[in-house]
Amino acid sequence: MDQEPDEGPGRRGVHGLRLQPPDVGDGVHRRPPDRDRPGQADRRLLPPATGRAGLRGAIASEFTKIRSVRSTYWTLAALLVVSIGIGAAITGGTAANFSHNPANKAGFDATQASLIAFFEIGQLIIAVIAALAITSEYSTGMIRTSLTAQPRRGRVYAAKTIVLTSLALIVSLVTSFIAFFVGQALLSSSGVSASLFHSVTIPQNANVTCPGSGPGPGGGGGLPPGCNVVFSGTDVISPTTVLLAVIGCALFVTLVAIIAFGIGAIVRHTAGAVAIAIAALFIIPVLEQALPHEWRWDIMRFLPDAANQVVSVTIGDNANPHLWSAWPQLGVTALWAAVLLAAGAYLFRKRDA
Repeated sequence: MDQEPDEGPGRRGVHGLRLQPPDVGDGVHRRPPDRDRPGQADRRLLPPATGRAGLRGAIASEFTKIRSVRSTYWTLAALLVVSIGIGAAITGGTAANFSHNPANKAGFDATQASLIAFFEIGQLIIAVIAALAITSEYSTGMIRTSLTAQPRRGRVYAAKTIVLTSLALIVSLVTSFIAFFVGQALLSSSGVSASLFHSVTIPQNANVTCPGSGPGPGGGGGLPPGCNVVFSGTDVISPTTVLLAVIGCALFVTLVAIIAFGIGAIVRHTAGAVAIAIAALFIIPVLEQALPHEWRWDIMRFLPDAANQVVSVTIGDNANPHLWSAWPQLGVTALWAAVLLAAGAYLFRKRDA
């Protein structure tokens, strides 16, 4: 057995090249004993890792995830098209109907008419986005990678919540204002459109008088020939009331997104989270209609969807008398969102990924 290696410091290698001992050079290339070779520090490409992965980095990571998924853009586009398109169809059809039956102008809430598609159908679409924001990582297994990169689960959950809430709030505000302005533009010729810049006065009651018959309340089908409409009383709608209704609808839809996100964190399954959200927001309120009236009105106040019946109302007489006013009722929805979000956070930290 050869006691000396073929190659070693100071010996010739297989290609005839003389090897130097480690960290030893000739002349100017000799390393001083107290520091690295000249230029060695300049060749370091990356600085040493310092600090901890913080909330800011987690938020940036979650934002990158949600904007890199194609389904986010499709669902947001559907939210805009449905909320604005159907709202425009409703207000346009209503404006055309006023020419046949002007008595329907009495007590007409133009703000609610332009936003009804947004807070009735838009909440379903935003619930899908919110559920996907957390359940999609469980279905693909990416949640394990996320928790490996950021082991502090509470910070990951907080980052997901912040990103989703910010996205839902911005999109909801934009959609709500666009739907409002489009609807009021279609109703502008009717004389009962709402405004964010000045107060609007609309008739409170309408009496229809036809030849050969006495006066009667307005409504129903088209106005028969020769009939006259007499309006009485007025409702004044201030710009502040309209602004609060538009913003309130956006806040309600945002709270629905948080509710769906909390449900998704609890069940960790996209279809299950969406089904539970639909049941809580659409099916249970329908089933609740079958209860006796004594129970029905008391239960209705505490359902998460009850706020959408009052938050968009700008005429006090049109509000449901069995519900609280807009902001207390919106507080009930916020309480549902907070409870489900907290339950999801607890299970997110305690369960295995």
